Amino acid sequence: MATNTGNGFRRGAVTARTQFQHSNGDWQKRDERSGQFMERKSSEGPFKGVAREPDGRDTKNS
Repeated sequence: MATNTGNGFRRGAVTARTQFQHSNGDWQKRDERSGQFMERKSSEGPFKGVAREPDGRDTKNS
């Protein structure tokens, strides 16, 4: 399980979540198992500890 350290980083990866970047630069999370879109981040940089698509860890991504 992933945990925050309080020092600006996370130990472990967030499972069953992936992220991708929209053409406007925003990052969005997706539930890897259901395909449902989740949070969208407009601040700079990707989400911490979330794998980028495609990653192929939990399920086969096409």
